[in-house]
Order: sequence, then structure tokens, then C-alpha cells
Amino acid sequence: MSTQQRMTKQRRKILEVLKSTTCHPTADWIYNEVKKEMPTISLGTVYRNLSVLKTKGEILELNYGSTFSRYDGNPTNHYHFTCNKCLKVYDVDIPLQSKLNDQINHVNGHKVDDHRIEFYGTCRECLDKKDDQTLN
Repeated sequence: MSTQQRMTKQRRKILEVLKSTTCHPTADWIYNEVKKEMPTISLGTVYRNLSVLKTKGEILELNYGSTFSRYDGNPTNHYHFTCNKCLKVYDVDIPLQSKLNDQINHVNGHKVDDHRIEFYGTCRECLDKKDDQTLN
């Protein structure tokens, strides 16, 4: 049996939904979106296909130690900012990835394959809401 897994229509749709958003959704959110076009799909099928897509390197799973993960349709190494108030996750575009890997390789003699840095705080939307409330 081949180790290659074919791209099923369910997997293709899950990947399409995930790549069409930047909200870093949960599996439940993805399931609800896919179900609009594939009403017979099960949540278990979504979870299994997310696992396959992650293993194949086509998506990222963002696990913050909570009871659920979020998923990212952009599999390249990049950083994330999580709002402590609304819990939204945002991509952070800063050109540090390769510089940090090179520095660790040089300073410690290790070979870095990948790394992950997460930022936490209050997003612009929540800050704006707070400012609006203080004006009233």
C-alpha cells in the first residue's frame, strides 16, 4: 500500500475552507463551514482530515494547551498574536524567522529546523472598544 494519501473531496473542501480565512478557526468552525456544502460530513471526518493535512505539512495546528486547537491554512513558519480578551488569533508578519534560526545555529552550534514564538496581549479591536467605553 502506498504511503501517499489521495486528496479526497472532503479533504480538498476542508483545505479550501481553511485557506480562505485568516481567522485561525477551530475544527468546529471548519466543520460548520464545510457542512454548508457537504451536509453529510461528520465532525470526526473533519478531525481526521485536519490531522492528515497537518502531517502532510499543508496546514498548521496551533495548540495553546486549551481544550481545542486552532488551524492555520498558511503552513509557512510565521508568528501569531492571541488577544487575551476576545481570543482571536492574528498572523504577525515580522522578518525574524531566519535570523533567529541562524543566531541559534551560530551561538549554540545546534541546527534549528523550526521554531515557534507566540505573542499575547490585547488586539486593536478590543483596545478600540475600551477607548470607546471610556469616552461614554
